[in-house]
Amino acid sequence: MEKVKEFISYGIVGVMTTLVNYIVYFICLKIGIHWLISNSLAWMVAVIFAYFSNRKVVFHSSNDMKKECIEFFGLRFMTLLVENLLLAICIDGLHISNLLSKILVSVITVLANYFLCKSHIFSKKEEMLYEQN
Repeated sequence: MEKVKEFISYGIVGVMTTLVNYIVYFICLKIGIHWLISNSLAWMVAVIFAYFSNRKVVFHSSNDMKKECIEFFGLRFMTLLVENLLLAICIDGLHISNLLSKILVSVITVLANYFLCKSHIFSKKEEMLYEQN
């Protein structure tokens, strides 16, 4: 039951993070910023929001914040590179609209981010060590 609750919480935070990402992305596009820069700025704002939301609301982490934050941003940066590459393929290569491209690519990155966060960043490893002592 706890895993279901965690997954639902992650979904809610994910929707909110995605909204933050899309709002920043489309505001940047509307004011004339290139899609690659727009996506990177949107990523930065969304990742800051996602880190603190996931830490507190989803995973209830009490791990070392500095280490956890570096890992979180590092892994998310990897997904930004993948996202920008996939957007380039969709927008410039396949000539799919910015909106549809962003939605298609988001499905892949949201799933990847959940599994990376769960298995590498907000894992209970440190907490278990403290409980054993």
